[in-house]
Amino acid sequence: MTDFKGLVGRYLDLWNEPDPATRSAGIADLFAEDATYTDPLADVGGHDGIGAVIGAAREMFPGLRFEQTGVVDGHHDIVRFGWQLVPASGGEPVAVGFDVAGVTGQGRIRAVYGFLDKVPG
Repeated sequence: MTDFKGLVGRYLDLWNEPDPATRSAGIADLFAEDATYTDPLADVGGHDGIGAVIGAAREMFPGLRFEQTGVVDGHHDIVRFGWQLVPASGGEPVAVGFDVAGVTGQGRIRAVYGFLDKVPG
């Protein structure tokens, strides 16, 4: 049985990781080699593509961090969870969304589908 809550925590930690080398190692550990990431702004595959999307988000939103919202809900090999992008010092979120991820039998992410409910103006 996959620990969905732990998986989501590790996933969000990657989005908040400032060091590119540490982030890259984490992506290689958490994602299947042929994993994909798709949201309204990106559609990429593989570790390098996923790393580029996360790196670009970190550059676009310095001083902000991703936090889980609500409960992590999963069954079989699928998990869904909400998130928000907030100032590290606290305050109102600048972006809000939720992701749905497919997980391999080995507990690695094979695909992420992101949805944006609130985006910066």
